[in-house]
Amino acid sequence: MSEAQAFDIDERTEAPRHGDEVAVLRGMLAYQRDTLRWKCAGLTQQQLAMTLPPSDLTLGGLMKHLALVESQWFDHWFRDAGYAPPFDTMDWDTDWDIESARYDSPIELRELFDQAVRRSDAVVDDALGRGGLDTESALASPRTGETFTLRWILAHLIEEYARHNGHADLIRQSVDGQTG
Repeated sequence: MSEAQAFDIDERTEAPRHGDEVAVLRGMLAYQRDTLRWKCAGLTQQQLAMTLPPSDLTLGGLMKHLALVESQWFDHWFRDAGYAPPFDTMDWDTDWDIESARYDSPIELRELFDQAVRRSDAVVDDALGRGGLDTESALASPRTGETFTLRWILAHLIEEYARHNGHADLIRQSVDGQTG
């Protein structure tokens, strides 16, 4: 059995209640990322692979999916640098990120997630230094033909995490009764 992920809830980032737009957006995103880390902490590989029927979502699958989302928005759309491994070779016709997570250990999932977050944070740091929140993505939306601003991407990621953290709340309670 592999070692569980660790996360101390007392170490969770709190978003600033006052500050400039960058501080608030980054703080809210960090809070949402830490919430996912908390929801996945202390569980075995088997527990991270448990579903709450009728959904096929798992906590491990959510962690791997959100690592993909980080790469999708910051590596692919924003930088046009492709996807980071292992997402660069995934089958886009399946829910590979969700399904394959059951074979990953808790530590592997956490490291994949943390690497994606570190990469994304470095991209944000660079973009803020170059043009701030109005910095535009290298790629445009195939639907609208418009680029995405860094501001929009950060707000979108906060929404994406918040939605999936709601799923994580329900799944975690079904796994071991933990709420909060």
